[in-house]
Amino acid sequence: MRDDAVWLEGERPSVAELEDRAFELRSKLLHLCGTYEGAVHIGGDLSAADIFTALFHYGLRVDPHDISNPRRDRFLLSKGHAAVCMYIAMSMRGFFSYDGIVETYGKLDSAYGMHPCKVQLPGVEASTGSLGHGLPLAVGMALSARHRGEAHRVVCLLGDGETGEGSVWEAAMAARSNELGNLVAFVDRNRQLMTSHAEERVAFEPYPDKWRAFGWEVVETDGHDMAALVKAIDDLPASDSDRPTVVICETVKGKGVDFMERNLAWHAGSLGAADLERALAALEASRQKETV
Repeated sequence: MRDDAVWLEGERPSVAELEDRAFELRSKLLHLCGTYEGAVHIGGDLSAADIFTALFHYGLRVDPHDISNPRRDRFLLSKGHAAVCMYIAMSMRGFFSYDGIVETYGKLDSAYGMHPCKVQLPGVEASTGSLGHGLPLAVGMALSARHRGEAHRVVCLLGDGETGEGSVWEAAMAARSNELGNLVAFVDRNRQLMTSHAEERVAFEPYPDKWRAFGWEVVETDGHDMAALVKAIDDLPASDSDRPTVVICETVKGKGVDFMERNLAWHAGSLGAADLERALAALEASRQKETV
Protein backbone atom coordinates (compact mmCIF):
# COMPACT_ATOMS: atom_id res chain seq x y z
CA MET A 1 0.00 0.00 0.00
CA ARG A 2 1.32 3.45 -0.88
CA ASP A 3 1.81 5.88 2.01
CA ASP A 4 -0.37 8.71 0.74
CA ALA A 5 -0.29 10.48 4.11
CA VAL A 6 3.27 11.49 3.26
CA TRP A 7 2.03 13.40 0.25
CA LEU A 8 -1.29 14.90 1.32
CA GLU A 9 -1.58 17.21 4.33
CA GLY A 10 -4.22 15.87 6.70
CA GLU A 11 -6.93 13.59 5.40
CA ARG A 12 -7.49 13.12 1.69
CA PRO A 13 -10.33 15.36 0.46
CA SER A 14 -13.82 13.94 0.23
CA VAL A 15 -15.72 13.63 -3.03
CA ALA A 16 -17.80 16.68 -2.06
CA GLU A 17 -14.64 18.70 -1.40
CA LEU A 18 -13.18 17.62 -4.73
CA GLU A 19 -16.39 18.67 -6.49
CA ASP A 20 -16.09 22.10 -4.87
CA ARG A 21 -12.50 22.37 -6.07
CA ALA A 22 -13.48 21.37 -9.60
CA PHE A 23 -16.10 24.14 -9.59
CA GLU A 24 -13.48 26.60 -8.35
CA LEU A 25 -11.09 25.43 -11.07
CA ARG A 26 -13.70 26.02 -13.78
CA SER A 27 -14.52 29.45 -12.35
CA LYS A 28 -10.87 30.45 -12.41
CA LEU A 29 -10.53 29.15 -15.96
CA LEU A 30 -13.40 31.34 -17.08
CA HIS A 31 -11.99 34.38 -15.30
CA LEU A 32 -8.65 33.88 -17.02
CA CYS A 33 -10.40 33.45 -20.37
CA GLY A 34 -12.15 36.75 -19.68
CA THR A 35 -8.95 38.65 -18.95
CA TYR A 36 -6.48 37.19 -21.44
CA GLU A 37 -6.47 39.04 -24.75
CA GLY A 38 -5.80 35.97 -26.88
CA ALA A 39 -7.62 32.68 -27.32
CA VAL A 40 -7.71 30.07 -24.55
CA HIS A 41 -8.37 26.39 -25.33
CA ILE A 42 -11.36 26.63 -23.05
CA GLY A 43 -13.42 23.73 -24.43
CA GLY A 44 -10.84 21.04 -23.71
CA ASP A 45 -9.85 22.71 -20.44
CA LEU A 46 -13.42 22.47 -19.17
CA SER A 47 -13.79 18.86 -20.27
CA ALA A 48 -10.66 17.87 -18.34
CA ALA A 49 -11.23 19.97 -15.20
CA ASP A 50 -12.65 17.12 -13.10
CA ILE A 51 -9.80 14.81 -14.14
CA PHE A 52 -7.17 17.39 -13.21
CA THR A 53 -8.87 17.93 -9.86
CA ALA A 54 -9.07 14.22 -9.09
CA LEU A 55 -5.41 13.72 -9.99
CA PHE A 56 -3.73 16.74 -8.42
CA HIS A 57 -5.91 16.89 -5.32
CA TYR A 58 -6.41 13.19 -4.67
CA GLY A 59 -4.54 10.69 -6.81
CA LEU A 60 -1.00 11.92 -7.45
CA ARG A 61 1.69 11.50 -4.82
CA VAL A 62 3.33 14.88 -5.30
CA ASP A 63 4.52 17.49 -2.84
CA PRO A 64 4.47 21.11 -4.07
CA HIS A 65 7.14 21.91 -1.48
CA ASP A 66 9.45 19.08 -2.57
CA ILE A 67 9.07 18.86 -6.33
CA SER A 68 12.28 16.87 -6.88
CA ASN A 69 11.51 14.07 -4.44
CA PRO A 70 12.51 10.87 -6.27
CA ARG A 71 9.52 9.01 -4.80
CA ARG A 72 6.98 11.39 -6.36
CA ASP A 73 4.55 10.30 -9.05
CA ARG A 74 5.26 11.79 -12.47
CA PHE A 75 2.48 13.50 -14.41
CA LEU A 76 2.67 14.30 -18.12
CA LEU A 77 0.11 16.40 -19.96
CA SER A 78 0.08 14.97 -23.47
CA LYS A 79 -2.83 17.20 -24.54
CA GLY A 80 -0.59 20.17 -23.95
CA HIS A 81 -3.12 22.75 -25.10
CA ALA A 82 -4.95 22.14 -21.80
CA ALA A 83 -1.94 23.56 -19.96
CA VAL A 84 -3.79 26.44 -18.33
CA CYS A 85 -6.18 24.00 -16.65
CA MET A 86 -3.17 22.10 -15.29
CA TYR A 87 -1.53 25.33 -14.13
CA ILE A 88 -4.62 26.35 -12.18
CA ALA A 89 -5.06 22.88 -10.66
CA MET A 90 -1.42 23.00 -9.56
CA SER A 91 -1.79 26.51 -8.16
CA MET A 92 -4.77 25.36 -6.11
CA ARG A 93 -2.58 22.57 -4.73
CA GLY A 94 0.10 25.10 -3.74
CA PHE A 95 2.75 24.78 -6.45
CA PHE A 96 2.61 28.47 -7.35
CA SER A 97 0.29 31.49 -7.38
CA TYR A 98 -2.89 31.72 -9.41
CA ASP A 99 -2.38 35.49 -9.64
CA GLY A 100 0.94 34.88 -11.36
CA ILE A 101 -0.82 32.80 -14.02
CA VAL A 102 -3.40 35.52 -14.68
CA GLU A 103 -0.78 38.28 -14.81
CA THR A 104 1.62 36.60 -17.23
CA TYR A 105 -0.19 33.78 -19.08
CA GLY A 106 0.84 33.57 -22.73
CA LYS A 107 3.23 36.52 -22.54
CA LEU A 108 6.81 36.52 -23.77
CA ASP A 109 9.11 34.74 -21.29
CA SER A 110 6.20 33.76 -19.06
CA ALA A 111 6.51 30.49 -17.16
CA TYR A 112 2.87 29.89 -18.09
CA GLY A 113 2.86 29.31 -21.82
CA MET A 114 0.04 27.97 -23.94
CA HIS A 115 1.88 24.63 -23.71
CA PRO A 116 3.81 23.50 -20.63
CA CYS A 117 7.59 23.92 -20.52
CA LYS A 118 9.65 22.13 -17.85
CA VAL A 119 12.52 24.59 -18.35
CA GLN A 120 10.33 27.58 -17.56
CA LEU A 121 8.13 26.06 -14.83
CA PRO A 122 9.51 23.84 -12.05
CA GLY A 123 7.06 21.08 -11.20
CA VAL A 124 6.30 20.32 -14.84
CA GLU A 125 7.84 16.94 -15.68
CA ALA A 126 8.06 17.30 -19.47
CA SER A 127 7.55 19.93 -22.14
CA THR A 128 4.59 18.81 -24.23
CA GLY A 129 2.18 20.08 -26.81
CA SER A 130 3.05 18.30 -30.02
CA LEU A 131 0.18 15.84 -29.90
CA GLY A 132 0.93 12.14 -29.66
CA HIS A 133 4.25 12.62 -27.85
CA GLY A 134 3.18 12.49 -24.20
CA LEU A 135 2.57 8.75 -23.94
CA PRO A 136 5.91 7.81 -25.54
CA LEU A 137 7.67 10.06 -23.02
CA ALA A 138 5.66 8.48 -20.21
CA VAL A 139 6.67 5.00 -21.38
CA GLY A 140 10.32 6.01 -21.19
CA MET A 141 9.89 7.39 -17.68
CA ALA A 142 8.01 4.30 -16.51
CA LEU A 143 10.64 1.99 -18.00
CA SER A 144 13.41 4.00 -16.34
CA ALA A 145 11.62 3.72 -13.00
CA ARG A 146 11.43 -0.06 -13.44
CA HIS A 147 15.13 -0.33 -14.16
CA ARG A 148 15.90 1.76 -11.08
CA GLY A 149 13.61 -0.28 -8.84
CA GLU A 150 11.43 2.77 -8.06
CA ALA A 151 7.78 2.34 -7.03
CA HIS A 152 6.20 5.59 -8.19
CA ARG A 153 3.59 5.80 -10.94
CA VAL A 154 3.82 7.68 -14.21
CA VAL A 155 0.47 9.20 -15.19
CA CYS A 156 -0.27 10.66 -18.61
CA LEU A 157 -3.38 12.61 -19.65
CA LEU A 158 -4.26 12.38 -23.35
CA GLY A 159 -7.03 13.83 -25.45
CA ASP A 160 -8.93 11.26 -27.49
CA GLY A 161 -8.25 13.19 -30.70
CA GLU A 162 -4.50 12.77 -30.39
CA THR A 163 -4.90 9.00 -30.10
CA GLY A 164 -5.30 9.07 -33.86
CA GLU A 165 -1.50 9.48 -33.90
CA GLY A 166 0.52 6.35 -34.64
CA SER A 167 3.07 7.25 -31.97
CA VAL A 168 0.40 6.68 -29.30
CA TRP A 169 -0.12 3.07 -30.37
CA GLU A 170 3.59 2.39 -30.74
CA ALA A 171 3.94 3.57 -27.14
CA ALA A 172 0.94 1.49 -26.05
CA MET A 173 2.54 -1.62 -27.55
CA ALA A 174 5.90 -0.85 -25.93
CA ALA A 175 4.25 -0.32 -22.53
CA ARG A 176 2.62 -3.75 -22.55
CA SER A 177 5.70 -5.43 -24.02
CA ASN A 178 7.76 -4.07 -21.13
CA GLU A 179 5.08 -4.95 -18.54
CA LEU A 180 4.80 -1.35 -17.30
CA GLY A 181 2.13 -1.67 -14.65
CA ASN A 182 3.48 1.57 -13.17
CA LEU A 183 2.07 3.47 -16.16
CA VAL A 184 -1.47 4.90 -16.16
CA ALA A 185 -3.06 6.79 -19.04
CA PHE A 186 -6.17 8.92 -18.57
CA VAL A 187 -8.02 9.78 -21.78
CA ASP A 188 -10.25 12.86 -21.97
CA ARG A 189 -12.83 11.24 -24.27
CA ASN A 190 -14.81 14.34 -25.23
CA ARG A 191 -15.33 13.05 -28.78
CA GLN A 192 -14.39 16.33 -30.46
CA LEU A 193 -11.47 17.41 -32.59
CA MET A 194 -10.58 21.01 -33.35
CA THR A 195 -13.02 21.48 -36.22
CA SER A 196 -15.23 18.39 -36.15
CA HIS A 197 -16.73 15.71 -33.99
CA ALA A 198 -14.47 12.70 -33.68
CA GLU A 199 -16.25 10.00 -35.64
CA GLU A 200 -16.77 12.37 -38.58
CA ARG A 201 -13.03 12.33 -39.35
CA VAL A 202 -11.52 9.37 -37.50
CA ALA A 203 -13.15 6.04 -36.71
CA PHE A 204 -12.19 5.64 -33.05
CA GLU A 205 -14.83 3.09 -32.08
CA PRO A 206 -14.73 0.47 -30.71
CA TYR A 207 -12.38 2.64 -28.66
CA PRO A 208 -11.93 0.63 -25.43
CA ASP A 209 -11.38 -2.54 -27.45
CA LYS A 210 -8.45 -0.92 -29.23
CA TRP A 211 -6.66 -0.48 -25.91
CA ARG A 212 -7.58 -4.00 -24.84
CA ALA A 213 -6.13 -5.33 -28.09
CA PHE A 214 -2.83 -3.71 -27.13
CA GLY A 215 -2.87 -5.57 -23.82
CA TRP A 216 -3.88 -2.75 -21.48
CA GLU A 217 -6.17 -2.93 -18.49
CA VAL A 218 -9.16 -0.76 -19.44
CA VAL A 219 -11.36 1.24 -17.07
CA GLU A 220 -14.33 3.12 -18.50
CA THR A 221 -15.82 5.87 -16.37
CA ASP A 222 -17.75 9.14 -16.37
CA GLY A 223 -15.12 11.85 -16.43
CA HIS A 224 -17.47 14.31 -14.72
CA ASP A 225 -18.51 12.00 -11.88
CA MET A 226 -16.03 12.73 -9.10
CA ALA A 227 -16.98 9.65 -7.09
CA ALA A 228 -16.35 7.49 -10.16
CA LEU A 229 -12.97 9.14 -10.79
CA VAL A 230 -11.95 8.60 -7.18
CA LYS A 231 -12.96 4.95 -7.42
CA ALA A 232 -10.96 4.51 -10.63
CA ILE A 233 -7.91 5.92 -8.87
CA ASP A 234 -8.44 3.84 -5.73
CA ASP A 235 -8.85 0.66 -7.79
CA LEU A 236 -5.68 1.07 -9.86
CA PRO A 237 -3.47 -2.02 -9.77
CA ALA A 238 -0.27 -1.84 -7.73
CA SER A 239 2.57 -0.11 -9.53
CA ASP A 240 4.54 -3.37 -9.57
CA SER A 241 1.86 -5.10 -11.67
CA ASP A 242 2.69 -6.12 -15.23
CA ARG A 243 -0.02 -4.43 -17.29
CA PRO A 244 -0.45 -0.69 -17.92
CA THR A 245 -3.89 0.80 -17.26
CA VAL A 246 -5.93 3.25 -19.30
CA VAL A 247 -8.84 5.11 -17.70
CA ILE A 248 -11.18 6.25 -20.48
CA CYS A 249 -13.14 9.23 -19.17
CA GLU A 250 -16.32 10.08 -21.05
CA THR A 251 -16.53 13.86 -21.01
CA VAL A 252 -18.25 16.82 -22.62
CA LYS A 253 -16.18 19.51 -24.28
CA GLY A 254 -17.04 22.84 -22.67
CA LYS A 255 -18.57 21.08 -19.64
CA GLY A 256 -20.47 23.34 -17.25
CA VAL A 257 -21.13 26.23 -19.63
CA ASP A 258 -24.23 25.49 -21.68
CA PHE A 259 -23.39 27.61 -24.73
CA MET A 260 -19.93 26.03 -24.95
CA GLU A 261 -20.88 22.40 -24.46
CA ARG A 262 -20.27 20.29 -27.59
CA ASN A 263 -19.94 23.55 -29.56
CA LEU A 264 -17.10 23.36 -32.09
CA ALA A 265 -16.74 27.14 -31.99
CA TRP A 266 -15.43 26.91 -28.42
CA HIS A 267 -12.42 24.70 -29.05
CA ALA A 268 -10.59 27.95 -28.30
CA GLY A 269 -11.76 31.49 -27.74
CA SER A 270 -11.90 34.48 -25.44
CA LEU A 271 -14.63 36.02 -23.33
CA GLY A 272 -15.63 39.66 -23.21
CA ALA A 273 -17.17 41.12 -20.07
CA ALA A 274 -20.74 40.23 -21.05
CA ASP A 275 -19.81 36.71 -22.16
CA LEU A 276 -17.83 36.13 -18.97
CA GLU A 277 -20.81 37.10 -16.85
CA ARG A 278 -23.03 34.82 -18.93
CA ALA A 279 -20.53 31.93 -18.67
CA LEU A 280 -20.19 32.25 -14.89
CA ALA A 281 -23.97 32.32 -14.52
CA ALA A 282 -24.24 29.20 -16.66
CA LEU A 283 -21.57 27.46 -14.58
CA GLU A 284 -23.41 28.30 -11.36
CA ALA A 285 -26.70 27.07 -12.84
CA SER A 286 -25.04 23.84 -13.90
CA ARG A 287 -23.68 23.32 -10.41
CA GLN A 288 -27.04 23.95 -8.79
CA LYS A 289 -28.67 21.48 -11.17
CA GLU A 290 -26.12 18.78 -10.35
CA THR A 291 -26.50 19.23 -6.58
CA VAL A 292 -30.30 19.04 -6.56
